Amino acid sequence: MELKVTTLEGKDAGSVQLSDEIFGLDPRADIIQRCIIWQLAKRQAGTHKTKGRAEIARTGKKMYKQKGTGGARHGSKRVPQFRGGGRAFGPVVRSHAIDLPKKVRALALKHALSAKAKDGGLIVIDQATMESAKTKALIGNFAGLGLTSALIIDGAELNAGFAMAARNIPNIDVLPIQGINVYDILRRQKLVLTKAAVDALEARFK
Repeated sequence: MELKVTTLEGKDAGSVQLSDEIFGLDPRADIIQRCIIWQLAKRQAGTHKTKGRAEIARTGKKMYKQKGTGGARHGSKRVPQFRGGGRAFGPVVRSHAIDLPKKVRALALKHALSAKAKDGGLIVIDQATMESAKTKALIGNFAGLGLTSALIIDGAELNAGFAMAARNIPNIDVLPIQGINVYDILRRQKLVLTKAAVDALEARFK
């Protein structure tokens, strides 16, 4: 698959040959969905917690005698029936993460990239660099490229000026190639790859 390469200013910068094994697959929604569920479950904090009856600081002495009161039978004041008592079957600190094989994760990334390429949401730029971190100038460049919601993937290291200029722009995410993931690809309308990112992806799936 051949795709035109542009600069940030919208000028022509030649073309690049994309691998059909990465960008030319027929996207499968089920594989992509499995990966997104895995990602979202893995990032859940799981820090919700309530106290059970064993954790309540209250006496465990029997409240009153068993018989002869005319009321219900009660023992400890820590039980869930009473105000201030422990909660029965409350949430505990735990991990929400589920397992997903590495091969399925890699395949889902390929299908997400292929989905963007298929629907015309993939753009390749020469490089993502700026000498000075000027957000206003970068917004103008993005307007020329028609980018209002985009994930921009660069090489192993981000250009400091570009990253600082882009971080205040809504709906624009900038990540190094190590951070590319299925969820962020699909939550933005456009996927912008630099030449360095394309080379790194092809080396990764070689």
